[in-house]
Amino acid sequence: MKVIALLALCVTLFGQGYSNSLDSCRGRCGYGTDNSFSCQCNPSCERFGDCCSDYVELCEAGATSCKGRCGEKYNSQNKCHCNSKCAQYKNCCSDYTDLCDSDGGGGGAGGAVITDAEIKAVSETLFALDSNKASASELIIDPQALVHDSQTSSQKDLSSRPLFRYLDEGTLFSRPTYAALLSVLDNYHRMTGQAEDFSPQQLAEQEAFIKEAMSNTELGRELFAFLYTKGVYASEEEFIQDLKMMWFGLYSRNNKKMDSSGFEHIFAGEVKGGKVSGFHNWIQFYLLEKRGQLNYYSHSFDGPWTTYPDVMGMQFKWEGYFKQVGSAVIGCSPEFDFAIYSLCYITRPGKQCRLSLGGKELIIQTYTWDNSFYGNGKKFIGSAFPATPRN
Repeated sequence: MKVIALLALCVTLFGQGYSNSLDSCRGRCGYGTDNSFSCQCNPSCERFGDCCSDYVELCEAGATSCKGRCGEKYNSQNKCHCNSKCAQYKNCCSDYTDLCDSDGGGGGAGGAVITDAEIKAVSETLFALDSNKASASELIIDPQALVHDSQTSSQKDLSSRPLFRYLDEGTLFSRPTYAALLSVLDNYHRMTGQAEDFSPQQLAEQEAFIKEAMSNTELGRELFAFLYTKGVYASEEEFIQDLKMMWFGLYSRNNKKMDSSGFEHIFAGEVKGGKVSGFHNWIQFYLLEKRGQLNYYSHSFDGPWTTYPDVMGMQFKWEGYFKQVGSAVIGCSPEFDFAIYSLCYITRPGKQCRLSLGGKELIIQTYTWDNSFYGNGKKFIGSAFPATPRN
């Protein structure tokens, strides 16, 4: 009698269209019958009583959503679609652009689908892990003049004092990632058209910076773990090698000389066409200002953050060369700067990348270098910077 009762219970459960199988409908909604699974995720499963336990939640409620479906194979039974051709056939689900499309949620990371929501989530994690950022007692800035975007090209010095009032160099610069960054920053000729020629020691300093920032910090390891789980990199060795090439690989911005790299352009700054090009790192700004080589004029944007890191768009002159809007993340650690630019370049190359820091959005604009390549057709970093509302 117990066996008969158990069989009756099973018939009842399957008759209602639900299976107690551990198999899931995640990524399978609308597919035809697949005998390799013990439960199904298509409209027929209700009639045959072999639906997976999460069929209603994922397939019926989510039938018009791309949640969990980005990049799926085309299936005519689906009410809407979430693959790369749906825009062409005008049958995408309404949230395809937000969740899947490369402009609003897909990804440029070797074909991996990485959504805006995932980028925002990992950026919040990196923000929380930035234990080497400057505290309010270690860094004091004096922003002074705030100008409208229409005034950023005026080249008027509206601030009588330096931007950086105080920095606790003894504390911050003794930390390994800061020390490693300082070793690399002075290895460059700022004028484009002048070839870079690195000594073995300078090449070792580049590798040491990547190692300190990405391998020896929890923040760096978190970035690798995220990209690893998304299938972008198969190993840490591959990750580190790719960073080395995309950031430090040389290319020509002027006169066919191997005169530039993503790192030089963004962190050290360059001069091209009689004006400052790149230059989006606060530590380099501090160092040059301290030496009397940089004159801070004003700022056209100050982010909503009340603690570090913060974001500013600055106007300044570097030994006679002007920068109209030099945006930078102020007070963050070198590893945080390097990590968020890397994250955005890897996942949104040549596009705007939406981060979240402490619940507030930060947009990073990245640019690819399209005139030369490394590896199997990969593109060097052209630029990356905080895209302030007036930038």
